[in-house]
Amino acid sequence: MNQLTYIKKNTLEWWDIKEPKMETAQDVIVRPLAAARCDGDKAFLFYDITPMLQAGLTLHYIDPIAKNLFGKKPFKAPFAIGHECIAEILSCGDEVKHFKVGDKVIVPWAISCGSCSHCLSGLTSKCLDAGETLVSGFGFGESLGPWGGMVTDQFRVPYADNMLVKIPSGLDPISLASASDNIPDGWRTVAPYLKEKPGVPVLIVGGAAESIGLYAAGIAVALGSSRVDYLDYMPARLEIAKSLGAYPIEMPKKNRSKWFRNNAPKISGAYPITVDASMNQDGIRFAIRSLAPGGICTSVGYYFQKGTSIPLMQMYANDSTLHTSISHPRASLPDVLDLIESKKFQPEKITTLLANWEDATEAFLERTTKVIVHRPSIFTNHHEL
Repeated sequence: MNQLTYIKKNTLEWWDIKEPKMETAQDVIVRPLAAARCDGDKAFLFYDITPMLQAGLTLHYIDPIAKNLFGKKPFKAPFAIGHECIAEILSCGDEVKHFKVGDKVIVPWAISCGSCSHCLSGLTSKCLDAGETLVSGFGFGESLGPWGGMVTDQFRVPYADNMLVKIPSGLDPISLASASDNIPDGWRTVAPYLKEKPGVPVLIVGGAAESIGLYAAGIAVALGSSRVDYLDYMPARLEIAKSLGAYPIEMPKKNRSKWFRNNAPKISGAYPITVDASMNQDGIRFAIRSLAPGGICTSVGYYFQKGTSIPLMQMYANDSTLHTSISHPRASLPDVLDLIESKKFQPEKITTLLANWEDATEAFLERTTKVIVHRPSIFTNHHEL
């Protein structure tokens, strides 16, 4: 069977590999129908990140936790790529009770058992029974376990009854391809806090976490924020933000760090909720300084440096909170799907390239915000894909 394999910067190949087999009675085998490129994938797709991180680790510039997450040679090729997909079930283990062959499902990026103390507290991507790696999941090679990638003809899903989420009838499955990671990642930056403080304004600092920032903007609008300001330097993303109901604010592409420093509030800002999707040290500082007293900033994406400077004294004076973490999609997917079913939030507006499955080697290398590849179902009653 075919598996999309990362070879090096700007190079992907289809490899012929063996079909997976079920290893426990709780497993299922799935066939992906639509797969999306995560914002984080661009770190290794478009940059020679492995030698850069290795050099940074040697020079003690990069946080050594990067080795625990991504291996001694972070993102070392080759490995099976892809950790966002919707799929159809091909076979079920004897103990799988909630799913059957032919069901369409969302497969979260991280392995989770659903019953350990971490899973029960919502930290599903930090499952205690998912394996020996620091984080266990798809699409990043052996450093995240033996799970392979999702852009493949078939793959095994453990703990199926707890991991998988059935796609509600009436929803476009292709639009949910990023529900494995990036859509819930955007959700967790705004939804819990808008529930606590309904209607408050929100600021999104856009950038390298391209689609996550836009998902956050669309979700904040859908959940009733009185004003969602979306700050970015890319006209295409600003147009998407506008289509979602956010207010686009354009900043210069050049000298962004200087702009952030010159325009950041000195004492406190106007936003009870801010989101840092910039992956820029000046960007995260701007998001923090833009908080109203008692506000919370959530940062998504990678900050590989051993130390990232943040304005702790200003945070102290402003009673600010900063939250950063990997996403825990399995915990929030039911709420995310409820919102999408309401039609108030349409994730397909963020998709900028929809391509055929067999064209993934080229499509995943396009410089665009959100790529989704798709193919038809093999079940006769599912032709919409």
